[in-house]
Amino acid sequence: MDVKEEDTSEESKKNHILYYKSLCRVISEIQKEKEQEGEPAVKSHLDSRIDAIEKDKKRIREMFPDIKEEEWNGHTN
Repeated sequence: MDVKEEDTSEESKKNHILYYKSLCRVISEIQKEKEQEGEPAVKSHLDSRIDAIEKDKKRIREMFPDIKEEEWNGHTN
């Protein structure tokens, strides 16, 4: 992964944390949609979307290895 210095600035860090949290919400919404879905093809598509979002979350976490687990999960003081 090619990470530029400006990608890891303090402002970028804050923006990526917000984006990461929004990805968590999107996954939750997709999982709820999947629970209500009966069509296997649609469920498979939703699983693929979740997988792609999880990869994006992983990429963001790797950009900022100094962030604690609580901060990613929104449990900061």
